Amino acid sequence: MKFRILVAEDEEITLKHLVYTLKREGYDVTGTKNGREALEQISRDHYDVLITDIKMPEMNGIELLEKAKEKDYEIEVLIITGFGSIGSAVEAMKKGAYEYVTKPFDLDELILKVKNIQERRILRKENVALKAYFGMNKTISIIAKSESMQNILNVIEGIKDSDCNVLLTGETGVGKSLLAKIIHFTSRRQNMPFLSINCATLTEELLASELFGHEKGSFTGAVRTKQGLVEIADSGTLFLDEISEMAPNLQAKLLKVIEEGEFYRVGGTRAIKVDVRFVAATNQPVRNLIHEGRFREDLYYRLNIMEIFIPALRDRKDDIEPLALYFLQKHLPKSNKKITGISKATMEILMHYSFPGNVRELENIIERAIILEKTPLITPGSLPQSLMIFQIETREPGQVMTIDELNREYAEKVLELVGGNKSKAAELLGISRTTLWRVLKEE
Repeated sequence: MKFRILVAEDEEITLKHLVYTLKREGYDVTGTKNGREALEQISRDHYDVLITDIKMPEMNGIELLEKAKEKDYEIEVLIITGFGSIGSAVEAMKKGAYEYVTKPFDLDELILKVKNIQERRILRKENVALKAYFGMNKTISIIAKSESMQNILNVIEGIKDSDCNVLLTGETGVGKSLLAKIIHFTSRRQNMPFLSINCATLTEELLASELFGHEKGSFTGAVRTKQGLVEIADSGTLFLDEISEMAPNLQAKLLKVIEEGEFYRVGGTRAIKVDVRFVAATNQPVRNLIHEGRFREDLYYRLNIMEIFIPALRDRKDDIEPLALYFLQKHLPKSNKKITGISKATMEILMHYSFPGNVRELENIIERAIILEKTPLITPGSLPQSLMIFQIETREPGQVMTIDELNREYAEKVLELVGGNKSKAAELLGISRTTLWRVLKEE
């Protein structure tokens, strides 16, 4: 976006000369004949720099400086003054002016000062972006052994050179936030901020302030102007989790950002331009919400340029074992335990569980098991009791087991449950160690 400059100068020839010269340098320039007109422009639109003569009718340059800073504290002000008014120019700098030039001024000098202001603003903006970037956790690991997850990663690979908005759908806990990070860190915006917010955790007023920021005094407690996530994420990606929980009037403001690339802070009167890519997520059927009038259809289609559905973990069982082993390695270091793996019986239980909480629930199960386990392998006894109670075994008619086979399989499971302790297993089964040995050896 072009660097925008507003010039306030009551001498018509000087005003035309300044506007022409600055436009020739590639700036977006607006000229006004006095302080009142300039203030009206600042109230209506955003400008990066105000160049103002210190002596003007209706409103002088110092008054304009003060009122302009009240409306937009970020605007930089360059004062034009005569030799006899240098004291006033120094006063203006104490009140927030960037610098001053004296008449008759050298146009090259003025252009150089404008370029210095521009470079300073760019550095400030990049500094904010870098702070956000380096504050992020960019360590991303994804387990995608199943065909469905491989297909999703192929889609993400296919859109890495696109800035299209993405809507992620699927049950809670399937990994939507992780995929949002992968979308960002494989895109052209990967070196710029990735910010996220859960729309379901804040009230409408707080969410508005977090997203769009607020002006000083816009509500009780707004003691200073605050940038919102939309503004900070400029040139990067903003992840909106649980987008379906956003209030309708905030949906309208978000739609304006997507369509026009601009928004207003809470209590603000001027538009702020941004370039943000949006990745949104929901676990609800959005079309039903649209039918009920709870979600804007136009916003849905703006976000749904690319929709990616993430299947539930129970529908991609090939991912369960590698995920379980990954979570074991992830949480094991902080436990100070020497667990080497997950037993066959435990893995069988996990493979037959429905995981209503999806990947997040699996991680919690493994983390809990590490805490409880007292043997070198994660055994069934360290799993939540609910997983043991609701196991249902199904077999085809041609695969019916004999009594001896059932006894041996059950004995093996009990042995796994107690970590291979044959005495304990025999005690639980109500048989001797010798009988247990015989049952396990029977073919």
